[in-house]
Amino acid sequence: MTTTAADSTPSAGFGTTPGTAPEPTDENIWLEEIYGEEPLAWVREQNARTEDLLEDADYAGLESEILAVLDSTDRIAMVGKRGDHYYNFWKDGEHPKGLWRRTTWDSYVTDEPEWEVLLDVDALAAAEGVEWVFHGATFLRPASGEPHRNAMLALSPDGGDANRYREFDVDTLTFVDTAAGGFDIPTAKGNISWLDADTLLVSSTAEGLPSTTSSYARTAVKLVRGQSLHSAPRLFEVPVDHMVGMVAHDSTPGFERTFAVDCIDFFNRTTAVLRGESWVTIDVPTDVDVSAHRDWLLFRPQGDWTMGSTTYPAGSLLAAGFEDYLSGSRELTVLFTPDTATSLQSWSWTRNYLLLNLLRDVSSEIRVLDPSTGWASTLLDACPPLHDVNAYAVDDEDTADEGDDFWLVATGFTTPSTLMRGSLSGGAAGVTSSHAVVKTSPSFFNEADYEVQQHFAVSADGTRVPYFQVAARDLVLDGQNPTQLSGYGGFEISRTPAYSGTTGRAWLERRTEPVAGGIALGSAGDGAGHSRGGVYVVANIRGGGEYGPSWHRAALQENRHRAYEDFAAVARDLISRGVTSPQRLGCVGGSNGGLLVGNMLTQYPELFGAVSCGVPLLDMRRYTKLSAGFSWMAEYGDPDVPEQWEFIRTFSPYHLLKDGVEYPESFIWTATSDDRVGPVQARKMAARMQAMGIPNVWFHEALEGGHAGASDNRQAAALQARSQHFLWRTLAGRP
Repeated sequence: MTTTAADSTPSAGFGTTPGTAPEPTDENIWLEEIYGEEPLAWVREQNARTEDLLEDADYAGLESEILAVLDSTDRIAMVGKRGDHYYNFWKDGEHPKGLWRRTTWDSYVTDEPEWEVLLDVDALAAAEGVEWVFHGATFLRPASGEPHRNAMLALSPDGGDANRYREFDVDTLTFVDTAAGGFDIPTAKGNISWLDADTLLVSSTAEGLPSTTSSYARTAVKLVRGQSLHSAPRLFEVPVDHMVGMVAHDSTPGFERTFAVDCIDFFNRTTAVLRGESWVTIDVPTDVDVSAHRDWLLFRPQGDWTMGSTTYPAGSLLAAGFEDYLSGSRELTVLFTPDTATSLQSWSWTRNYLLLNLLRDVSSEIRVLDPSTGWASTLLDACPPLHDVNAYAVDDEDTADEGDDFWLVATGFTTPSTLMRGSLSGGAAGVTSSHAVVKTSPSFFNEADYEVQQHFAVSADGTRVPYFQVAARDLVLDGQNPTQLSGYGGFEISRTPAYSGTTGRAWLERRTEPVAGGIALGSAGDGAGHSRGGVYVVANIRGGGEYGPSWHRAALQENRHRAYEDFAAVARDLISRGVTSPQRLGCVGGSNGGLLVGNMLTQYPELFGAVSCGVPLLDMRRYTKLSAGFSWMAEYGDPDVPEQWEFIRTFSPYHLLKDGVEYPESFIWTATSDDRVGPVQARKMAARMQAMGIPNVWFHEALEGGHAGASDNRQAAALQARSQHFLWRTLAGRP
């Protein structure tokens, strides 16, 4: 049966609840059984078909080039400081699942640090017969003067969001035996926090603990050694239709506090602090983000916040004394106010100062604030134009000499990432800073041959939308350049300049075949025999966070179309400027970005020659019933509500497909173990397109790797190579 957008007949058994929007006919419901025998047989058949198309000799070389970048032993080993040690997690060709390791500062700054391996995840997986994926470590704060020793390790059995938490001793290099009271939290979605040496605060869905409709933890318990989760006393609980409930303990000496957070949805939450046996809610609107640091509370409103006669704009940052605010004072100090070009992206405390990471027209700016001088602000001179630079504390609880040290990580499209360490100090002239390079990533392509430009397209409503273009310095503006346009546009996530050796090798440096006298099959060369590489473009569309909450909220729910109009405007600008043409222009996106390019496929097919759509949302009628989809209603709306389905259906690619339309060539890819978006929306989209007779629709599903689609470098290289090779074959003219 072929179903198109014109067929809106409700499926039997669906849409029967009074007041609920009907569900259109869905002939592919059977593919929603993620591990069902028949769906997986379909997946294997599709995988074989796609691999047969893509995995040719060129693909093998491309995958090898990408893997060489990912496995490079010269790349920066980023570290986190705990006590006297610097911890790192490392993957390479010999250790595809990775090594958790540590070193000292004196060793780290050398060209060849001496690493103490704490856990070999490949060896663990082999010994236990589980394909473990390391998702981080949470240390118990030791007693004063003692070294860090015990940590809870998060290990996923398949790369998904569900983790098993196991207690590990870095002295003995072993997991603490459960028979001796060692903590071992079964695999589930959740999080943990140390309360003290013998107690964890656990939010989990394991052992029958209830989950929210979004599939996350609904309760938090206080777990003492030897207890089961089921028998542990419950500390906190949220309603079933809220997103998640969490409890965490701040063990900063002198400021020990336990917090509970009720995440109502992605953008609304309440935060409470435990006083005695009672939770005291921090009194702010639910769309105001709250964070605590020693004496201070910081507030960042997602929308305009009016208190008394003062309105604080969305995206500002405000401070108040912690105890003063809880006692009823509402005296706030404004630390940052956004303007039309500048937004606050993140902040970090050192011992005595506050670092603000800003974007000004999507280029970084960093300011240092000194609370001891009335929050005086100093510009940190570390940010070249069209680069992304982030500053954050090394260890704000370090000694007086090093507690104000900070990391600087700088990157750009043609600038390999650089790690610097600096130090802040105050004086009569204000805060001064110094920083020096610690490590630099290697070069993976000839960056000097390429130029980064920023342009602005004009969207349908007149909004100026910035985008970055990375291309050869001798770019010919004849519309014949294979161009890859990337975007996201959701959840206030910003797309900023970033160095990618894989993009450099797999796209920028890949060359068409020069042919004299005309354009040959498989080539985008011109009549003069010009050989050219690819053009890479990143669009900063609404829905993202490049200009703060207002940029994000401009494309929420009924205004979602603005994100897609912005992206289409960038595509048209590239075409009008002569950078590319529809047959040479492809777009790529994953997750919410998969929904973005799914809408390019269905709403703007005339602008693109190819679409690479990864781990996507596509069925927006049933997304709330699939995996963690219920948690995203604040972003997209509730399709069960008839009035909201009326606007959601306008950006539901699965329901926008029509007969008689010439669609771009499409590659839809996902992962079986993705427990966030899930694989079924990608499956159903590909199945429907193929059943409609749409040519050149390809599908691939990795059997592990979670929402990232890959759990090790080998899988990541294969994933990237498939997408890049598909786009190049299509856009460079190969059949």
